[in-house]
Amino acid sequence: MISIAGDLGSGKSTIAKRLAEMLNYTYFSTGMLFRKLAAERGMDALQLNYLSETDKSIDKYIDDNLRAINEGNDLRYVLDSRMAWYFVPKSFKIYATVKPEVAAQRVLDDKTRFGEPEASDLQQRVQTLLERQNVENRRYKSIYGVDCSDPSNYDLIIDTSDSSVEELTNQILAEYNAYLNNV
Repeated sequence: MISIAGDLGSGKSTIAKRLAEMLNYTYFSTGMLFRKLAAERGMDALQLNYLSETDKSIDKYIDDNLRAINEGNDLRYVLDSRMAWYFVPKSFKIYATVKPEVAAQRVLDDKTRFGEPEASDLQQRVQTLLERQNVENRRYKSIYGVDCSDPSNYDLIIDTSDSSVEELTNQILAEYNAYLNNV
């Protein structure tokens, strides 16, 4: 099992989907669950993050999905989630970093992405991504007492700023295979 956390706009979803395809694993995204909940409430992801600071049912719903995966026997998952490393400790844990401007451009260019707050230019998108990440990190520290950005939580830290999906997935697969051989 692989869990991918990381900076917003780092390509977690793209990498996770590709890895799942290559390994014939099931892809699971808490970000998609979160955006779906936001859309159902007529909100964007940042607004739902703020609401999640007071409405604990939102995180509980998402966390329960991860707990169920962790309690199951199927290890053939690629988890795209900022908290999967915490809820699924038996996973190979990856943290994807990215330069803020690269992340913002990726999000602006992704026409399939929904639930993002409005942004008229690159700098505004940088700010909304950083704000959302800060709100999430603050909430996760408050609820769980953990820091998602602490490198010691992960088996692999990978900078996605200047590499292709193919280069990144090949590097991850090599590291994952080495991990499996040492477990």
